[in-house]
Amino acid sequence: MLQNLHVKNLALIDETEVDFTNGLNILSGETGAGKSIIIGSINLALGEKIQKEMIRENAENALVELVFSVENEEQRNALSNLDVFPEDDYVILSRKIANGRGIAKINGESVTASKMREVAAILIDIHGQHEHQSLLHKKKHLEILDEFAKEALAEKKEALREAYTVYKGLLEELNHADVDEEERLREASFLEYEIKEISEAKLQEHEDETIEEEYKRYRNGKKIMEALHMAYQYSGNGGENASDFTTRALKELQAASGFDEKVRELEAQMLEIDNLLNDFNREIADYIDETEFDDETFYELEKRLDEINHLKSKYGKSIADILAALAEKEERLVKLQDYDAYLAALRGKVAEAEQELRAISMEVSKIRQAYAKDLVAEVTSALQELNFLDVRFEMQFEELSGYTANGLDEAEFLISTNPGEPVKALGKVASGGELSRIMLAIKTILANNDAIETLIFDEIDSGISGRTAQMVSEKMNTLGRNHQIICITHLPQIAAMADAHYLIEKSVENSTTVSRIRLLNDEERVDELSRMLGGVEITDKVRESAREMRELALQKKA
Repeated sequence: MLQNLHVKNLALIDETEVDFTNGLNILSGETGAGKSIIIGSINLALGEKIQKEMIRENAENALVELVFSVENEEQRNALSNLDVFPEDDYVILSRKIANGRGIAKINGESVTASKMREVAAILIDIHGQHEHQSLLHKKKHLEILDEFAKEALAEKKEALREAYTVYKGLLEELNHADVDEEERLREASFLEYEIKEISEAKLQEHEDETIEEEYKRYRNGKKIMEALHMAYQYSGNGGENASDFTTRALKELQAASGFDEKVRELEAQMLEIDNLLNDFNREIADYIDETEFDDETFYELEKRLDEINHLKSKYGKSIADILAALAEKEERLVKLQDYDAYLAALRGKVAEAEQELRAISMEVSKIRQAYAKDLVAEVTSALQELNFLDVRFEMQFEELSGYTANGLDEAEFLISTNPGEPVKALGKVASGGELSRIMLAIKTILANNDAIETLIFDEIDSGISGRTAQMVSEKMNTLGRNHQIICITHLPQIAAMADAHYLIEKSVENSTTVSRIRLLNDEERVDELSRMLGGVEITDKVRESAREMRELALQKKA
């Protein structure tokens, strides 16, 4: 669960830190106090795109840090698959923003924003203010069903994606293969020319590297020979040379070595130098005798190198690339020379791939429809608990006209909220407040089937009030028994159920506006509930109602 949030230099927040608890954590405050900044900072830490204006005025950088405790074994396994390992049961996600760029870290190690999002998906689920609007799109409905049935669907959907990739590739090959006779003959003729050009070159792997080295040596042959001759003269074959001097030095030392031990050591060293120099002279003389730099060899090297470079310019950057291109062209030519057989074989492969793809699509569809019955039943029950008293909730399936990587299914949620009314698409029946409750019901069901411990709801109470608000609060309380819930709300009915209540407030400090968040004690909770109930004027009766609301909530939580 999310243990701690630390925010620095973000929008109206200079620096704030909050420790969250188990159960239902409520965040409330006046409009404009900065509630959205708190959710925004969490999203930012989890890999959301950086907006330059999010950094606090006159601040060089901003920082958001989230500390999660991870004790669930399923979460640990999922994290280990991403090479993330809790340290003392904690995972720390941080994002530092400077100069419009973000540095993301997990347990102090820099990671990409995409990896941060993958890790976040294991630890936390955020329901944004307008996420319920996604229920208006049928594509979202199938995503929800697949999430509900993910364990049963995992292997089949992977097989489905692989089968679709094979089918799509073969189909594209068949579409591109449909050429007329004249075009086929023209392509075959050009391929024959290219194959002949490469084959006649008789290329050998790494031949170019050997030739380039030899060519470089020949191109600098004159300079090499001049250097060798001068070195030979200076070392032992000139007028006055190193060999003569070392021989004289050796004779002088030999004349005196019988009188002094140190001189004998120097004599031995000089003898070694003289021997080495003589060996060097013999080697350099042999190399000069053996080395030839004739113009004909140089011409042949240059010609071969030009030929190889010409082929590289047409077929690849290396000889290996050219030979690979040759193999592809030969394979293509075989197809063109016996084109009818090639097309017949390709059509057979497409038909076989389609048959396999359809079989897997049908298996996936069968699993989906079986799980759809369970999902519909659970959503219906959850909706009844959220004051949809006479609700009918269904899921309708249709077959798409063409294959996709997700199969052939098109699915849609249908609902009727009034007795005697037929079920219709959500967008034609449900209001904004009803969509919020439907999404809450779905989130509750998915959370109970998932390892994610922390759920964040940003104003899930949109468009509801009265008895419905009370039932939503009871649902949030129930959900909070098995999950950590962090909820921003304007409704006192939901706030009264809080296990921990935090107030977000705005103030002016040193002529600068700042937002703060703090945990409320019991009496301060009553004050905040009174504000949420009474608005501008808080009377004794309003305060009394707030206290009673809190007491009733505690009774329900007991």
